[in-house]
Amino acid sequence: MRRFRIALILATAAALATALAAGPVQGASRKAGDTMTADELDRDGPRYSASGYDITRLSAAEQAERVAKLTPEQARITQRAGTEAAFCGTLLDNKKEGVYLCVVCGLPLFNSENKFDSGTGWPSFYAPYDPEHVGTRADRSHGMVRTEIFCTRCNAHLGHVFEDGPAPSGLRYCLNSEAMTFVEKGQPLPPESRPAEVENAYFAGGCFWGVEDVFAQIPGVLDAVSGYMGGHVDEPSYRDVCSGETGHAETVRVTFDPRRVGYRRLVEVFFKNHDPTTLNRQGPDVGTQYRSAIFAADEGQAAAARRIIRELTGAGAFGGRPIVTEVVEDGGAFWEAEAYHQDYHAQHGGSCRVNY
Repeated sequence: MRRFRIALILATAAALATALAAGPVQGASRKAGDTMTADELDRDGPRYSASGYDITRLSAAEQAERVAKLTPEQARITQRAGTEAAFCGTLLDNKKEGVYLCVVCGLPLFNSENKFDSGTGWPSFYAPYDPEHVGTRADRSHGMVRTEIFCTRCNAHLGHVFEDGPAPSGLRYCLNSEAMTFVEKGQPLPPESRPAEVENAYFAGGCFWGVEDVFAQIPGVLDAVSGYMGGHVDEPSYRDVCSGETGHAETVRVTFDPRRVGYRRLVEVFFKNHDPTTLNRQGPDVGTQYRSAIFAADEGQAAAARRIIRELTGAGAFGGRPIVTEVVEDGGAFWEAEAYHQDYHAQHGGSCRVNY
């Protein structure tokens, strides 16, 4: 997993629900037609869209529970790739502003702003709500080759996409009304239709290139960003921090989904992947900016970090050498590092081995 720009999902879920119902997410990592393919989705571990939604494939039990709630017509269309009769869908002539959700799992699929009258008899859109929410695969049924579209979270059949749509995408996503539900603008989205509720953790363990790379590989982590923390100068540059005069440590902000990975687990990963016994140093990197530190976001995180340090000390970890990791409850602002520091290993073809 690599970096996502997810400033949007750092707000509360309640506030996001209303905002997201009002309009599509901007700045997704793919173009309008670049939806996810079936092969891309067939991989293990939690997955998140660029807009911060958990799009991990449902388990068999979760899928069965949701399918059991469908009407016979909804089940025929979404589970057996059925098609409703033209000009009969309940959402065909819907002119209200809002968001269209998957009828099975509730994932936002399309927005009213991208809906148009194609004259075909089925609800039509020129772009999905988020490109990573709608998958594509070849459909060779009925003696022709078409491109089927499906919900990436629950695999529900939605319809097909054709290359005869309007600008700017030139695409026509042709949907079955029975595959969707609709939430009008200004109304709250149901819990399953909201982005993941995330938390932040901050770790300093030497050069942030490697620390970022380690955490980016942990299932349940949405984002890992290199930056500076714990100093007394606003908006420091890399050169400023390297001078040792600003008091900052090279730090990584880890944005994670606590339903998928707990804070304790992240702290454990932190201690397994650096040496917390060397003061102001990691290997050849020497200086206060390379110190080992945990900048706690709240009292709970601080207590958890200190508890783990006590446990490691009691167990004689690290050959019994003293752990010098600082646990700081008020580390001040996190300042994002320059662009060339972000995803450094990914950009240069390397990767760190993760002890997990």
